[in-house]
Amino acid sequence: MKNILTQFSRLFVGILFIISGLIKLNDPVGFSYKLAEYFSEPVFNMPFLEPFALAIAYFLVILEVVLGVLLLIGYKTKFTIWSLLTLIVLFTFLTFYSAYFDVVKDCGCFGDALKLTPWQSFTKDVVLLFFILILYFNQKLVQPLFGVKTQNVLVAVAVVLCCFMGYWVLNHLPLKDFRPFKVGNNINEGMQIPENAPKSEVEMVFIYKVNGVQKEFTEKELMNIPAGATFVDRKDKVIKEGYIPPIHDFTIEKDGKDFKEEFLNEQKLMLIVAYDLNKSSADGMTKMEALHKKALIKGYKVIGMTASSPEQIEAAKKQFGLTFDFYFCDAIPLKTIERANPSVVIISKAVVKQKVHYNDIEDLKL
Repeated sequence: MKNILTQFSRLFVGILFIISGLIKLNDPVGFSYKLAEYFSEPVFNMPFLEPFALAIAYFLVILEVVLGVLLLIGYKTKFTIWSLLTLIVLFTFLTFYSAYFDVVKDCGCFGDALKLTPWQSFTKDVVLLFFILILYFNQKLVQPLFGVKTQNVLVAVAVVLCCFMGYWVLNHLPLKDFRPFKVGNNINEGMQIPENAPKSEVEMVFIYKVNGVQKEFTEKELMNIPAGATFVDRKDKVIKEGYIPPIHDFTIEKDGKDFKEEFLNEQKLMLIVAYDLNKSSADGMTKMEALHKKALIKGYKVIGMTASSPEQIEAAKKQFGLTFDFYFCDAIPLKTIERANPSVVIISKAVVKQKVHYNDIEDLKL
């Protein structure tokens, strides 16, 4: 019985780590955004790690896949199980912190392929911790499946393939797109809220300064505000989250006006997406003006989309000789649209037709 439970744990943990790791390895940039959330000031306040978020994400996802392979083939059992235990304790802490303090809404455990709530992510990690502890206490039952030379070859192949996959998707696009802006999706449909969808429950909270200390009062508690208290602010507190459409906060703004409806009605629309012009690839940006001119000849409406300031836009246009107009959209939806900075998206009547990394502009079919 003990051996059956141990072998089941071996298969369950190994396969789950490989699947979870491969999904994130398919989109390490997306996982790095989640790590950056954890490093941000409101969460762990470690902004010095934010510039290294992508490198850390790349290392962690490869480690996750490789450890899953090592466990399945029984390679250096003690090292493998200790590494798995260390990793799952770290993940369990992070998901508990996210859930308890309600800071990071989605840990990114399975990327965009499967969205889990913070408490679901924590539960998943607790289950994994349970099975890894079974492996920890029964390490002698986890025997290698092959000889030493074969084991070494399999480990080397796993590492090389993971590194190659990571390198490829960082310089091109994810092999599989799970995001709401994937090719074939209709943006207008992605923004719609069904009539019977659950609505958010919001409570108004009033902040008053009482004896020099800021205190919060609900509407029902307004009668209890002591005399002499000074009003500071009012905010909305979400009691229950309602339905959030897959695509939200998407705008195409300029001079305070949203042109989203107008542009999404275009038959031929090219979006040049660069969420942060200061961080955009200089090599990629130099290709955009030539692409712009080529697209105009083919009858396309071409616009840039960014979350950068007007000053940054003007500086970029001057530096790279860009003549197309830029429109504003928040950085979060722009990062969701495409991972490369810059990237190109072709839309027809609100339907995403093509998406390419700046390294793959020659693949565009105009």
